[in-house]
Amino acid sequence: MVERNAVGSVRTTSGRGQLFESVLDTVGDTPCIRVNSLAPDHVRLYVKAEFFNPASSVKDRLALNVIEAAERDGTLKPGQTVVEATSGNTGIGLAMVCAAKGYPLVVTMAESFSIERRKLMRFLGAKVVLTPKEAKGFGMYQKAVELARANGWFLAHQFETAANADIHEYTTASEIVADFAGDRLDYWVTGYGTGGTITGVARVLRKERPETKIILSEPANAQLVGSGRGQERDSDHAPAVGHAAFEPHPIQGWTPDFIPYVLQEAIDKAFYDELIPVAGTEGIAWSRKLAQKEGILTGISGGATFAVAMKIAERAEPGSVLLCMLPDTGERYLSSPLFEGISEEMSGEELALSQSTPGFHMS
Repeated sequence: MVERNAVGSVRTTSGRGQLFESVLDTVGDTPCIRVNSLAPDHVRLYVKAEFFNPASSVKDRLALNVIEAAERDGTLKPGQTVVEATSGNTGIGLAMVCAAKGYPLVVTMAESFSIERRKLMRFLGAKVVLTPKEAKGFGMYQKAVELARANGWFLAHQFETAANADIHEYTTASEIVADFAGDRLDYWVTGYGTGGTITGVARVLRKERPETKIILSEPANAQLVGSGRGQERDSDHAPAVGHAAFEPHPIQGWTPDFIPYVLQEAIDKAFYDELIPVAGTEGIAWSRKLAQKEGILTGISGGATFAVAMKIAERAEPGSVLLCMLPDTGERYLSSPLFEGISEEMSGEELALSQSTPGFHMS
């Protein structure tokens, strides 16, 4: 725990006051951090930094609860292989959980997602089966289903399982309520991938903080919820086909080419007060601003959520308090458009600095 002492003195830490038996015990309890330089002066804007989870994303929560819920109800047997379709973050979270618990893991992932994601999963011991980018999210999902059926593996079902939204109800929402106890919380802003975060947190906010307006976002060129078109589903609630409103977008982790069943509860129960689309280019721009002006490193999805939060902040009444979800870390996007233009080599200005003193400079 970092303690702020008198101005000019050195910050100190005193420890958490507890020891952890496993990396899995460190999932959750992520901080809400105030945005100082970028936020408008008339509001207080905070971000919930989910990259403080041990595998650096909000999906660590889902991954842990999916496995432990299956252990509790007996659908996951000791040593059984786990399989799941993922754009990366759920797969990385599952790889961490499966490594800690001793389960083999196979992940199916469309080839279009960032290379470092597949490397991280393999580094954690998982096998990664790539699917053609033309088949989109629905293709990687169907591949996972095929592999589970053919081999008797446990399919994690992140898009349908009740364990997904439940963990956000029990942890993420509880943390938000506790952190803002006795304070205003006028807006909570989030995007969606599986829909677990919006559904689980909204269950609690609607009851305990009914004054909080919930803002949902999705890619401007892939407005599945905004289209008003329903999702065709199989008898087990899985998507039967891809959604007609989907187009490829750069906000990895957001909006597969179907409306997940976990998200459907939030739609049916009107768990959000406003739906605001955002362009991928805005997500990239705001992610970079957060890094360079606040020292906060988040990915394109975090930048996109923050872009929407800034729009809300600009029009909010004076004194308003906003909380924005940041799903993951920017390091997960090194090979993506987020880092385009960020050179490995010295710029002219950097080279001039190097040559401005006589020693140790590059030619």
